[in-house]
Amino acid sequence: MKRRQERSVTEHPQIEALIHNIEKVVVGKRKEIELSLIAILSGGHVLLEDVPGVGKTMMVRAIAKSLGAQFKRIQFTPDLLPSDVTGVSIYNQKVQEFQFRPGPVMANIVLADEINRTSPKTQAALLEALEEGSVTTDGETRELEKPFFVMATQNPIEYGGTYPLPEAQLDRFLFKFRIGYPTKSEELEVLSRVENEHPIETLRPVLELDELLHMQKKVKSVYVQESIKEYIIRIVSATRQHHAVYLGASPRASISLMKAGQALAFIQNRDYVIPDDIKYLAPFTLQHRIMLNSDAKLSETTTEKVLREVLEQVRIPAGNEQAQ
Repeated sequence: MKRRQERSVTEHPQIEALIHNIEKVVVGKRKEIELSLIAILSGGHVLLEDVPGVGKTMMVRAIAKSLGAQFKRIQFTPDLLPSDVTGVSIYNQKVQEFQFRPGPVMANIVLADEINRTSPKTQAALLEALEEGSVTTDGETRELEKPFFVMATQNPIEYGGTYPLPEAQLDRFLFKFRIGYPTKSEELEVLSRVENEHPIETLRPVLELDELLHMQKKVKSVYVQESIKEYIIRIVSATRQHHAVYLGASPRASISLMKAGQALAFIQNRDYVIPDDIKYLAPFTLQHRIMLNSDAKLSETTTEKVLREVLEQVRIPAGNEQAQ
């Protein structure tokens, strides 16, 4: 499993240039950068669960700057209101009418920092934005600008004053993964880069938003063989039937896994999805979408172990099944 998750092969020239630009700020996290770009290309969102100070904010800021995209940050706190996220209509006495003031969610790239520190009511304000790409305020639905990408973070260590994300919200995130600590050599490189000036301040765009939107359209045209679709369904169905699982992955998970596979094939300059794409992306796509039963929790079984078993047991499409 670890070997598959360490796979990192990018051949698309524009994506390669984008990754190289982001790596000027984020050292030694190519896999995580690639996963984030796969999410953006497939129209999905990312949940980062990691300790403070490992570069979560820097990564999403570097992505935004590299794309020349509008970036907004939402610092989730217990007293945050839904209108603080989506926006609010305020009466303007000069013109004698209500005027809408957009909230920070109305940007191309949004950092939802420590999303589990706010109430479920405020968390729910993001649901429509994550799934539909729109927000509804005062009975009016407003479309969000495209591209639209949310990277949410949560701290896995501090649970005091937090509200666990409900399953419905977790299901809206394409991927969940961690950045992790850098190696000693990577941390030394970080110190050298920020010694005089932080590289984020001088980062320049290398890809226009129109180009990104065009790429998103091309990702949708990446071919998915019928046998690959069946492979996805077998994996997702196996999570529902596993003896340690209380709640398996939803049909939305199948769609997410297929779209992520299309995006991975695209950045590797392929116009078709292969089984290895699905097998590589399945842990990032499914771990946060399944709930273990009480017996599994008592035996210290993890979702990682369950998915490892599932991927080992589910039959991979044979070569003749993939023939186009």
